[in-house]
Amino acid sequence: MSSSEDPLVVHREPVDFSDRVALRITRTLRFFADTFFARRYGHRAVVLETVAGVPGMVGGMLRHMRSLRRLEDDGGWIHTLLAEAENERMHLMTFIEIARPTFIERLLILAAQGVFFTGFFLLYVISPRTAHRLVGYFEEEAVYSYGEYLAEIDAGRLENPPAPRIAIDYWQLPEDARLRDVVLAVRADEAGHRDVNHGFADSLAGREPSASG
Repeated sequence: MSSSEDPLVVHREPVDFSDRVALRITRTLRFFADTFFARRYGHRAVVLETVAGVPGMVGGMLRHMRSLRRLEDDGGWIHTLLAEAENERMHLMTFIEIARPTFIERLLILAAQGVFFTGFFLLYVISPRTAHRLVGYFEEEAVYSYGEYLAEIDAGRLENPPAPRIAIDYWQLPEDARLRDVVLAVRADEAGHRDVNHGFADSLAGREPSASG
């Protein structure tokens, strides 16, 4: 199935300056990821999932502190964001079993996580709406990238080894599950995170959440 026919591959068109900033940042980072990793999808997943676990934790922490300051309920956002961060961490734990990071990639993880955590923290303080839109666009790219990963497996250009035990237990996969099943599960998670964060951004902008596309 091509990406144009895939129901999971959808795009939220930017409607204002905040959205355009988020999309521009996303496309810039996508360029660097494509340049560095090319078609090494397993290694790409290991490095990028270390960064993907940052937004939910930062957003959840800041909204937690906001709820404490204002003495008011958060409407479930904190739980959703922290669950997202944990889900992304499980993606990382899974792909570490599939593609062991090299020494250079470990250094990249340290640098990327430090820089991204600081930058995203500041962005969320300044404009939570832009921060959530950025994550929505990040997840759009994740869905697309995992779709490319699937295509390489289906074409026989990448191996399709047995799924790691951690993945079978976490997603309740069949005992004979393969890497392809893992990628499908991760990709579905990313699509869910995309929709949630675009919805949060719309809510903060005072707009009704709209369907992507």
